[in-house]
Amino acid sequence: MSEETNKVLDLRGEICPYPMLKTNEELDADKNIQILEVITDHSPALSTIPPQAVKRGYEVEIMETNNSEWKLILTKEVK
Repeated sequence: MSEETNKVLDLRGEICPYPMLKTNEELDADKNIQILEVITDHSPALSTIPPQAVKRGYEVEIMETNNSEWKLILTKEVK
């Protein structure tokens, strides 16, 4: 039985390629993550993180939370 996990990954201050790499590491390290919230202030991450998350079976929602700060909500697709 797998336990569902929700996590928050605060990557403010990190620049490419680190937001994408750290997000991938988190998703690959814990296969039980159902929802991962990624917080970033590096706009290129908005185009690098989503394709990698989709490859791992996650849906991606992007919300601007502050001026030049975003939250990417990665949700495991239900099969």
